Amino acid sequence: MKIDAPAYGIYSHRIGNRYLAGGASNSGGAVLLALFGADRLASLTARLRPDVPTGLDYYPLVRAGERFPVSDPAFQPRLEPRPADDGVFFQGVLEGMAMIEATGYARLEQLGATALRSVRTVGGGAANAGWTALRQARIGVPFLPSRSEDACVGVARLGLFGGVAVCRPGEAA
Repeated sequence: MKIDAPAYGIYSHRIGNRYLAGGASNSGGAVLLALFGADRLASLTARLRPDVPTGLDYYPLVRAGERFPVSDPAFQPRLEPRPADDGVFFQGVLEGMAMIEATGYARLEQLGATALRSVRTVGGGAANAGWTALRQARIGVPFLPSRSEDACVGVARLGLFGGVAVCRPGEAA
């Protein structure tokens, strides 16, 4: 089903005779790098306690402006209050990102997309068990293993439905 809803930053990619609907938030890895730096991510990840929510209500962005699940160039980040413990702050930021993801999936369903049944993830965060547990708790569906950690493999598989998939040099298909 094709879903285009610019007010929410939602668009559809045609793949053969099907559509892949979604959007892209401004929250993500860039926020983590800006707040914590790459050198601290592993040590902070080791301190995650997915079974003990922080209760913090963050909307992590590097600067004002969001694309999805709401499209608003003036949307403000929400990263207060900041606890003294960076481990708790890190978990709160990840919980905020999981909330954004869950809101995105809910918005897609409200607009007619098939209800989410499972999630498969690729990329750097996919190997992070704590982050995966936080996301799964918030989203409420099973997280299944991907057949490959390379995002281009998924794109190539989608291409089998009739579209064309192209990998950048050095990526496996």
